[in-house]
Amino acid sequence: MISSMTGYATHTHVTPHGTLSLELRAVNNRYLDVQLRLPDEFRPMEPAIREAITQKLKRGKVECRLNFNALSSTENPQQLNTELLQKLNDLGRTVKSSFPEAKPLSVHNILTWPGMLGSNTLPVDKLHDHAMTALTAMLEDFQTARHREGEKLKTILLERLNQIRGQLNLAMPRIPALIAAFEEKLKTRIQEAIDTLDEDRIRQEIIFFASKIDIDEELTRLQAHLDEVEHILEKGGAVGKRLDFLMQELNREANTIGSKSVDIEISKTSMSLKVLIEQMREQVQNIE
Repeated sequence: MISSMTGYATHTHVTPHGTLSLELRAVNNRYLDVQLRLPDEFRPMEPAIREAITQKLKRGKVECRLNFNALSSTENPQQLNTELLQKLNDLGRTVKSSFPEAKPLSVHNILTWPGMLGSNTLPVDKLHDHAMTALTAMLEDFQTARHREGEKLKTILLERLNQIRGQLNLAMPRIPALIAAFEEKLKTRIQEAIDTLDEDRIRQEIIFFASKIDIDEELTRLQAHLDEVEHILEKGGAVGKRLDFLMQELNREANTIGSKSVDIEISKTSMSLKVLIEQMREQVQNIE
């Protein structure tokens, strides 16, 4: 399928330890540029996130944000280490028996004693697994949205192709009559040159005629490029760069047709072709 380079997706994943929120957005770019915004505890998984994104996306400036809201202490209370508390109490009595004037430990001293409170350290490995699961789901949604937008772009491009072919179908039947009319003018000029025996002028007029009126090659190449654009669109995949190159080729042929025109209608056709091709090029800039 054709994919747009622009896209946006979000995903929320609830874990026993808190809520993961992911956001993915992309805009046009010549190459793939992935920027990650991660909390410190998720920094170790940056290579895995980057790899997951690059496996799915080929072009675009991509920004991925991950936020984690841990459960509050009231929802995940810390517990006193009762075994350590009893040991401190026993040690306190022993010290008191030898040093009656020693001050007892305060509540603050006890609570801040290393290991007194149960560990509230987040299980990072499990959270990383949850984050990768959420990222996979979000990438699927993201790709679905980009494919949907890409199909719209494909429809627009095919419509422009048909409009260009319509312009050519109107213009091509005029060419034989234009050539015949130009030949008549040329005969008159050549006859004038013969009357004055100006051989250089005869030669110049013939060369001018040959270069000015012959657009058959340009029309043939133009049709071939149109067929190739249609073929690429139907084939799908990451085709943005190929289509961009073909837009340049189409524009080159349209320009040449305009420069060789000896008829105002053909000149107008050339201008219409260039407008349609430019509209296609603008849409192609959005394709991956």
